[in-house]
Amino acid sequence: MCVSLFPCVRMRELRTRDGCVRIFCSLNQDDRTYMQEQSAFYQLSGTTAILLLAGFYGLTFLMSLMIGKKKENVDSYMVSNNAVGFGLSAASMIATWIWAASFYASATSGYQYGLSGPIHYGFWGALMILFIYPYGRRFRALAPKAHTLAEVMHARHGTSSQLIMAVSNLLGSCISLMVNFTAAGALVSVLSPLSFIQGVLIAGLGVLSYTLWSGVRASVMTDFAQLVAMILAAVVIIPLIFFNAGGTDMLAANWSNLSSEQSDFFSTKAILEQGAPYFVAVLAYAIGNQTIAQRLFAVREDLIKSTFLTATVGYGAVVIGLGMLGLLALFVGLTPADGDMNNIIPQMASTYLPPFGIALFFILVVGSLSSTADSDLSALSSIMMTDIYGKNMARGTPNPKRMLWWGRVTMIVATMIGVVFASLRLDILVMLVFVGALWGAIVFPVIVSFYWDKVTNKAFTTSVICAVVLFAIARFELLPLEGVIAVLFELCASVGMGVVIGLMTFAFFNRKIAIFVAIATVIVALPNAVGFLRDYPVLLSSLTSYGISALVCVAMSWNNKERFDFSLLAERVTSFQKNADNDQETSTSVNGDVVPARA
Repeated sequence: MCVSLFPCVRMRELRTRDGCVRIFCSLNQDDRTYMQEQSAFYQLSGTTAILLLAGFYGLTFLMSLMIGKKKENVDSYMVSNNAVGFGLSAASMIATWIWAASFYASATSGYQYGLSGPIHYGFWGALMILFIYPYGRRFRALAPKAHTLAEVMHARHGTSSQLIMAVSNLLGSCISLMVNFTAAGALVSVLSPLSFIQGVLIAGLGVLSYTLWSGVRASVMTDFAQLVAMILAAVVIIPLIFFNAGGTDMLAANWSNLSSEQSDFFSTKAILEQGAPYFVAVLAYAIGNQTIAQRLFAVREDLIKSTFLTATVGYGAVVIGLGMLGLLALFVGLTPADGDMNNIIPQMASTYLPPFGIALFFILVVGSLSSTADSDLSALSSIMMTDIYGKNMARGTPNPKRMLWWGRVTMIVATMIGVVFASLRLDILVMLVFVGALWGAIVFPVIVSFYWDKVTNKAFTTSVICAVVLFAIARFELLPLEGVIAVLFELCASVGMGVVIGLMTFAFFNRKIAIFVAIATVIVALPNAVGFLRDYPVLLSSLTSYGISALVCVAMSWNNKERFDFSLLAERVTSFQKNADNDQETSTSVNGDVVPARA
């Protein structure tokens, strides 16, 4: 007879058909209360934590030294000369997409919404990587040498559209940086004797050390190593927690811990509160975030499709797997310490993993937040180098050495800002919501600007401003969502549904099919949305942002008589620097040699 003993507050014995006796947690409400009162995180020793952090960041720093150049090329620093191969680019895309917030949020989704929670978080996020690659190919075909999407918007529309893109990207990357540094501080303070501030400082200095000199090249190469470490850790940690918590027998015995909604794989509550809002949000993230655009412009153009398809599968598998830890926490009846959902994964690791497993978990989280933090630093530097200095301050004739100086100073300043704000433990939810709305507001105007030659700068700018204003009104309920006001917002949100589904259809089918699907979606949504969506302000506000931006942009561009020549984008967006065989650096005008568009 085999016996499995697992750490728990109270045990239940279950004899299986094969004669094994499994002893596992089966917690009723009294058990949960007792566990909450007695819960304590297992802590690594201070020496162990420092060695793990020093080893992780030390190895990544040594990797960055291998690719350093005595005379750095600005285009290589920002987009690796548009020549990153398949393996590195796919791994970098996956690692960048898996950031600290999604790492914990996936588990929270599983804990709150049960069976469908991890699927809603991981599947929709992966699907957006898939749906964005056709648009990415269009972006690269029209502007093969682009560094940022804002730079292309400058060539397409002008300064105001460019600055809207650039400012939204700057805000988003700064907030992402703060979130990742905050997660690092929280992890270190929970699982080691080190303080929160010490954790934030170590993460900030560690990420800056290997990203500062080589920019996106260092970020992409270290992303590969970090992803390998994350996958190896996840492959060990997730099954270990599952079996130490009781395995399939525990699931069968504790099924009663799930509510009717949580046990329903097609839960309406999970779809409306988690699936649909996240589905809408990640489409905005894919278009509005410079970290994704930077990898799109860095990968070889002929490898875009294979890179994004691989990233789709890789991201979905890792994040859904991590979300299962939240589902297991729900089954065993775990109560998050201090009511903080972000403690779910650390608690599960602390309760069901041996010390070496907790060390692996430590590396898993540090790797996930570092891979996104270095991407944020690279994105911020490229925006400052291209959109602030190159296109505005230098007025089209930038000095490559000065551009590099701007990029590295930006990284240092951004790290300092991220560390300071993370140290204050500010509530950044409102800022995240605002930036998410801004990204949602720009999705339709950005995409349509690459296909419809009648879109104007005024239409782009006005549509984004209107969308952000109405989003704020709906999301923060600045006006009561009732009566005529609620109906108007629900009508706009119905249009937003059509826009989202239409854009996804247009990614793979022609314009006529996409328009038909969008109109059909609006017709079906209208009778169901009115009187219903007002009860879900997060979803209502996000869809309103899409709907209003599309309506205003189309209305203002419809009668425009001027037609834009898309071949001009390749002429206006070129490399900032060209290297001769002897590595001699020369300054070039932004309006350099013409590269024909391949639209």
